[in-house]
Amino acid sequence: MGSAGEEHAAAAASSMSQHDDDITDRHGLAGVPDGFQRLWTPYRMAYIQGGQGQVKDPETCPFCQGPHRSDEESLIVHRGTTAFVVLNLYPYNPGHLLVCPYRHVPNYTDVTPDETAEVAELSQQAMRVLTHVSQPAGFNLGMNQGAAGGAGIAAHLHQHIVPRWGGDGNFFPIIAQTKAIPATLSDVRQQLADAWNSVS
Repeated sequence: MGSAGEEHAAAAASSMSQHDDDITDRHGLAGVPDGFQRLWTPYRMAYIQGGQGQVKDPETCPFCQGPHRSDEESLIVHRGTTAFVVLNLYPYNPGHLLVCPYRHVPNYTDVTPDETAEVAELSQQAMRVLTHVSQPAGFNLGMNQGAAGGAGIAAHLHQHIVPRWGGDGNFFPIIAQTKAIPATLSDVRQQLADAWNSVS
């Protein structure tokens, strides 16, 4: 049997442990746990500070200007007829791709049937290529419509394709801690571009 002092110390440790649980989330970070996760992406600040005002017209739109440069310079993985595939310059995970129509249109309702079909086909092929190259366990696909909907560049429609792995985060791959991207964008672009036409 332990002494009264040992019992008191054990009770205090248990109380302290419970207190820690009460003021930290499941990642061990400070703050009362709630239903929200935290998205920390400090490297995006230079982009975010530009705001929606950074794209005023097709001449200032990176999705319009990118196809006029080389694939390597613009991080383009594949060029289709009405749409193209490009690496996200600010990826949530390695291999985070965007599928964009060439036309400078803001909404999914603005694209033609041909553009709709090609965006879908390129999205499917992007998933196949990413699976071949990096074996993700899943994907997030989506379009953010308008500034209020979370679109970083609301003026030009683009579909996100984010490869996911178990344990990489929750919904977005960077939550609670800054994520290290263990490959350069140019290397990832080259791997995906090389595999694009050989994967079916």
